[in-house]
Amino acid sequence: MATADILTEQQLLEAEYDRTVREDIELFRKQAADRLAGKLTDDELRPHRLRRGVYGQRQEGVQMIRTKVPGGLLTSDQMRRMAHVADEFAGGKGHLTTRQNIQYHFVPLGRVADLLHALADIRLTTREACYNTVRNVTACPYAGLLPEELFDVQPYSRRVAFAFLHKELTDNLPRKFKIAFCGCPEDCIATRINDVGLRPVIRDGQRGFRMTVAGGLGPLPTESQVLHEFVPVDDLVRRIEAVIRVFNVHGNRKNRMKARLKFVLRERGFEWLRDTIEENYQDILRDGGIPMPAEVPENFGGFRSHPAPLGSGDLLPLYEPGSPAYAHWKQTNVRAQKQAGYSIVNVKVPQGNLTGDQMRGLADLADQACDGNLRFTMTQNVVLAWVPQGALKRVYGALGKLELNGGAVDEISDPITCPGAYSCNLALTKAMGLGAALATVVEGYDDPQVRRMRINISGCPNSCGQHWIADFGFYGNARKLAGPDGVKREVPYYQMLLGGTMTEFGLAVQSLPARLAPVAVERVIEHFRDNRQDGESFRQYVLRNKVETFRALTADLVKPPMDNPEMFRDWGDDIDYSLKLGRGECAA
Repeated sequence: MATADILTEQQLLEAEYDRTVREDIELFRKQAADRLAGKLTDDELRPHRLRRGVYGQRQEGVQMIRTKVPGGLLTSDQMRRMAHVADEFAGGKGHLTTRQNIQYHFVPLGRVADLLHALADIRLTTREACYNTVRNVTACPYAGLLPEELFDVQPYSRRVAFAFLHKELTDNLPRKFKIAFCGCPEDCIATRINDVGLRPVIRDGQRGFRMTVAGGLGPLPTESQVLHEFVPVDDLVRRIEAVIRVFNVHGNRKNRMKARLKFVLRERGFEWLRDTIEENYQDILRDGGIPMPAEVPENFGGFRSHPAPLGSGDLLPLYEPGSPAYAHWKQTNVRAQKQAGYSIVNVKVPQGNLTGDQMRGLADLADQACDGNLRFTMTQNVVLAWVPQGALKRVYGALGKLELNGGAVDEISDPITCPGAYSCNLALTKAMGLGAALATVVEGYDDPQVRRMRINISGCPNSCGQHWIADFGFYGNARKLAGPDGVKREVPYYQMLLGGTMTEFGLAVQSLPARLAPVAVERVIEHFRDNRQDGESFRQYVLRNKVETFRALTADLVKPPMDNPEMFRDWGDDIDYSLKLGRGECAA
């Protein structure tokens, strides 16, 4: 048997990581058993659940499990394991999130530890995917693939994610802490709304990052501020740790609604925040801190010490599309890769929901026609890279068999939604139901500028669906209105926002009944098509016309016809709406 003195540093790293993970899962197994036996209250179990990515649902006795996918990158074998977990523990389904995670719903508490072990077998973890911790570190899903990028950010996002996992400093922060790495010029990962945002820079031939801090969404969106124009890659973890230390000490631990780093910025000012972070950085230089890992365990964040061979696609069935659908898909879902002869395929995943069979099929496709990896996007879709250009028709056909060959990815008919009241205790409305309704309504628009618009929907003001940064943003609320019989009843509503982008927040227009939100969207689109100026973006059009124009345009929708029973029902429901809220644990 091998002894420690002949193990490589990588083997020692992996052995220590695996031991820590397995012991932590077994500790949770005991805690969960104690809760089921009545030895622990739910309040006593809650922090232990949340640290391990285990949320309560509005349904009694079952949990939502959030699995981290660092940088959004995972191997085909990891995707197969996710499919197994979906089938074995979660009714055959998984949900992709706006932070490149995958969530499983309706998992009994007594089975959670077995699920966590199944993920750990392939070095996937749920640890600190929830709670007051450093959440999943996100990264550009096109990292390493685009001609315009300065360098591949994935290796750095992966090492940062590993650096802050299972650390005492990051185990009990005042609130969640989010880190994002941008790789492409359009900032598809939205660094500006993160606690730490990092964009690649090269200075004098040296790689580094421009660092912004204290961004966030929620009910009070805040744009991040530039802390450093250039942070050398070797200094990255130290600089981030300095920010976390300041947040840990000065974040508000009494009021969860004001506990994010953005509130420290608002209350103390940027100069104070900058200077205090610098003081902590100097302390780290003097006394030491969390080191930048030289390596990460095999499979962590999709890391492979030996990359998989590229698939040719030759083994996929021949497919000769006979309709314009393939041409449309190729136009909207395929983009050039900087490596000659290869393409990037964006797979549209309606509302981020995948079945176990679809996950398994995507994993097989990644092996047969790609680089053996899959990438999750912030828009709840999947990216396949290294697809031979000659195999695109075969890939389209294979996706069709999985019912995943829909076109218009990341366009207006591909809305982003959180799960909403389907499972979340905080949600007021069923965001996915409205998303499906809007996708149908806008499908017929062929105007290129309209097609490029985005719709984001959240079931509550907490912005899990990132409604502030979409052309059309919606978040759920509710009102009590009198029906024909004079009795007041609850009606699902959505606040509508217009003109948001990846770099600017949308403007609040007004609250509308859920059932009439599609009517409002159609009216705004028609007004835009009739009144836009040459070269004008949708945001510019919104700002020029002012919010009052859109309030007037939709004023007759604010109070619905109360003799229509549909007005009392949320999208996807055949019973009257009833506002039911549970205890909010940790909005995404």
